[in-house]
Amino acid sequence: MDDTLHDLTLLVSGRIQEEGKSAKDVLKALFGSRYYERHYAKTGLRDALKLGAGDEGDQGVPFAGLINPDNPETGPYGGTSVVWFPSRGRGSLLALVVGTRGLSPDEGILTRPGHRRRAAALRRLLGRTGVEVWSKPDPANLGAAIPKASAQRFPGFENVFKRYGHELYLIAQVPGPENADVARAVVQAFFDLYSYERGWEIFAARKTEREELLGHLRADLFPQVTADLVHDVLLARHFVVLQGPPGTGKTRLASEVLRRHYTGRGMTIQFHPAVTYEDFVVGLSPDISNQESLRFGVRPGWLCQACESANNDRFLLVIDEMNRADLGKVLGEAIYLFEPGDVGTRTVVLAHPVSGRTALSIPNNLYVLGTMNTADRTIAGVDLAIRRRFSFITMMPDRDVVAAQGLKLATDWYDRISDVFVEHAPDDALNLLPGHSYYLANDELELKKRLRYELLPLIDEYLREGYLGPATNEMSAVRNAMEDAVR
Repeated sequence: MDDTLHDLTLLVSGRIQEEGKSAKDVLKALFGSRYYERHYAKTGLRDALKLGAGDEGDQGVPFAGLINPDNPETGPYGGTSVVWFPSRGRGSLLALVVGTRGLSPDEGILTRPGHRRRAAALRRLLGRTGVEVWSKPDPANLGAAIPKASAQRFPGFENVFKRYGHELYLIAQVPGPENADVARAVVQAFFDLYSYERGWEIFAARKTEREELLGHLRADLFPQVTADLVHDVLLARHFVVLQGPPGTGKTRLASEVLRRHYTGRGMTIQFHPAVTYEDFVVGLSPDISNQESLRFGVRPGWLCQACESANNDRFLLVIDEMNRADLGKVLGEAIYLFEPGDVGTRTVVLAHPVSGRTALSIPNNLYVLGTMNTADRTIAGVDLAIRRRFSFITMMPDRDVVAAQGLKLATDWYDRISDVFVEHAPDDALNLLPGHSYYLANDELELKKRLRYELLPLIDEYLREGYLGPATNEMSAVRNAMEDAVR
């Protein structure tokens, strides 16, 4: 165990002061034992644990931690910092905070999409361990304070929120001595994330611990979606769409849901620009049985067929590439039937009677699961009238799937590509992040071929069309490095 991190955890938990060690002593000891000593010259320390009323403004709030060195030794500071606020009998509140003087000199960190996304990922990661944690959607938004409902989850720290409610952007309540392992994990996560954002090198003996944290954050940036989750949402909402970038396994997961939860009772269709209302609901088609004259017969569309096949058992209609068709025209008046709260009670009159039926109603045991590629910029978005009738589950690349195959080269390139997107790409460009299927192979030779002939052409298309915005320069550099590596 890293003794300095152990001491820091004791200090944050409020147990080490009686041993005569100050916050500055313990924080300074991190440099030369965990982080390289040269980084000590590039950071600032604050130890205001003995503040009283009238200190640091008109409301003294004890705290200690690391700040940007381009600040005065005392008084208000700017930029991002990692600090903790002790409380009697309630442990401490560990936080990432913007100084009261504003974003400078850390605008580059605080306004970078990657920092915001990692802070949110750390919130989810720690939350699953039972730690009370909160994060602000945008660390740079100093106009927004911690919501009252969130502040109430941290009793005993009212003065902290009153004084720094606008500056806090990631907080976690560090448990006391009774949960020493959890307390250490929280402290390690905050300080190692802070050191990573600052670009500090970490000693080899401690590097694995930080890399594991960063790996967990990468994996947690996007929630995993399982067949069980999709099935649960289908049971609750009836109409669901799996949306996400290419290569994330949307079609595969839809097939798994059909196989596992509907024992194959269903049908799979695919939409494309030529699909019409007549294909999906009901239409006329030539009757070729009579060779002497041209006649037209009524043809039930896929929806009518699915309703008929449902009978008395659950039935799943899978619509692949759902947004490639003009949904308004394909659904027509049948959109009225897609109302999750009224399944089985709504009816529309068919344009042509089919199989003796003049009206259509979706039975309670019919479920619809669509897939949608969010990266295709040539496809118009789904209009709100249709969108509100479906539940949407976003499928993003799954790092665990790549890592599980045991090819280090695959995981390395997955991390490099995803890091560029996560770090620099605006939110709408995340829909372009290549899925994990691009990195799956039986061996390195096969992997290099996939990267060269499948992933590189996709990235080139993104760059050529200007889709990546602020991430363009970084992605170009990674793209060229990949091209050199897979030749």
